[in-house]
Amino acid sequence: MSALRLLSTAARRAPSTFALSKRGYAEVSDKIKLSLVLPHQAIFTSTDVVQVNISAASGDMGILANHVPSIEPLRPGVVEVIESSNASKKWFISGGFATVHPNNKLTINVVEAAPLEDFSSEAIRANLQEALKVVAGNGSEDDKMEARIEADVYEALQHAVGSK
Repeated sequence: MSALRLLSTAARRAPSTFALSKRGYAEVSDKIKLSLVLPHQAIFTSTDVVQVNISAASGDMGILANHVPSIEPLRPGVVEVIESSNASKKWFISGGFATVHPNNKLTINVVEAAPLEDFSSEAIRANLQEALKVVAGNGSEDDKMEARIEADVYEALQHAVGSK
């Protein structure tokens, strides 16, 4: 029996002990409680967030209040936070996980993050070229693999800075 059918059967048999929560649509007055954290510190927390846009492994997505609980792996890219005042804050992240909890709570755990405005297009371009030289060079496979990962991050960063 599939897990979904088992869950549905259990819910029909014992509605008083097992209730499925209903999802609704986000209201303008609904806010997200957001925590954006690194392993050693919280870099942003707010209870006044209207929307969070993330670079999930499955594609870019926006998270509003009343979003279905889920865990999303994140790829290198931008996390954009839109507060109720329409102020937007953007960070470039190297990857991590976003966990959407019930009751409009969102936790984003990342290894590295920096405000998008801290990056220079020229420095990104130079570092990307250097990484691509290593990828195409005669170095060890380990060096090439590490340079390929570095190049992927610089390419994502170049795209993010180009669209600020």
